[in-house]
Amino acid sequence: MKKLNLLFVTLFTLIQCNLAIHAQETNNLKYKNQDYHQAYIPKGDDILKNNPVKNVILMIGDGMGLAHLASGMYANHNELSITNISTIGLIKTQSGDKFTTDSAASGTAYATGQKTHNGAIGVDMNDALIKNIPEIVTQSKFVAGVVTTDNISGATPSAFFAHQKDRGMSKEILTDLPKSKLSFIAGGSDEHFMKVYPQYKQILAAQDFIILNDYKEVSNNLRNAKIALIAFQKDVDSKQNGRGEFLPKTTKNAIEFLNNKKATGFFLMVEGAQIDKRAHENNFAGVIQEVLDFDKAVAEAIAFADKDKNTLVIVTADHETGGLSIKKGDIAQSSLEGNFSSKGHTPIMVPIFAYGPSSDNFKGVMENNEVMKKIISVLIKQK
Repeated sequence: MKKLNLLFVTLFTLIQCNLAIHAQETNNLKYKNQDYHQAYIPKGDDILKNNPVKNVILMIGDGMGLAHLASGMYANHNELSITNISTIGLIKTQSGDKFTTDSAASGTAYATGQKTHNGAIGVDMNDALIKNIPEIVTQSKFVAGVVTTDNISGATPSAFFAHQKDRGMSKEILTDLPKSKLSFIAGGSDEHFMKVYPQYKQILAAQDFIILNDYKEVSNNLRNAKIALIAFQKDVDSKQNGRGEFLPKTTKNAIEFLNNKKATGFFLMVEGAQIDKRAHENNFAGVIQEVLDFDKAVAEAIAFADKDKNTLVIVTADHETGGLSIKKGDIAQSSLEGNFSSKGHTPIMVPIFAYGPSSDNFKGVMENNEVMKKIISVLIKQK
């Protein structure tokens, strides 16, 4: 009898747990936005298109497919700063060895202009080193930076400074950072760094980096030669877990920092990494919140481009995550319900938007590795 009672209690507990999980998953597939932001309206490409390009800001929404973007737009009074950009194209995301890419191979394609095998960071199909954008443009006296809501050793950011055959080689990737051509790096987290690379503070300091942990400190340190913002974990966590304005504020500060250098110009890569992470969880509500936060960062870039008049802003994604679709919604109520067909990446084409001088170069359908070649063409070859 006792065994039967124990079995009954166990089954009842399992059923309750499954019901709770199902309820949570259902809740995460629905979203009603109560955190609107004003979408930035660009002044217009026509007054900028023929200007020379001095700076390029490449903004990558990790995992951000068209449905992710549309969901954010519908939830935000039917507009985003991103969707206010009029020059649009599509990106084919396949890697060098797989129909469906991972972030390492796609990040490497954007950073180096070459397709490579999944898992590769800054190396080709044979694991030979390939020069990345910062390494190329700094030879012409540009400065370069990277901002991410991922750990700095994450696949996308590391493609712009590291050269390793596998994305899982965190210590080796971080070892490449002090030797890189970056003047500004921002991402998480101090705990992660200390675990895999305990000497990083001394090594970075020896390369003229000032090390900060709080993103709010950056604006007071813009005169330093180099900045490494190794953020507190809470500042690079999800929006649902209380991440503040790290991404838009740090994007703005990175632009100001790089623009104030006595340089030919600058290249900045900004990644909204958490879009991908929420899509892997099939967390529709989380996806929308991350897209909206990324859009605020894009607004900072476009506003600077309008003021500067020689800055090209490119907004795209490395791949689509989750096979997301929108089941139903109400624009007036800013409420939506989504559905995912996968917890992984998909090979669907992703959008690319471009604003500013030479933005017409990014119209149409292109391979992901073509983007880097176009960037180098307008930054270096026109000089």
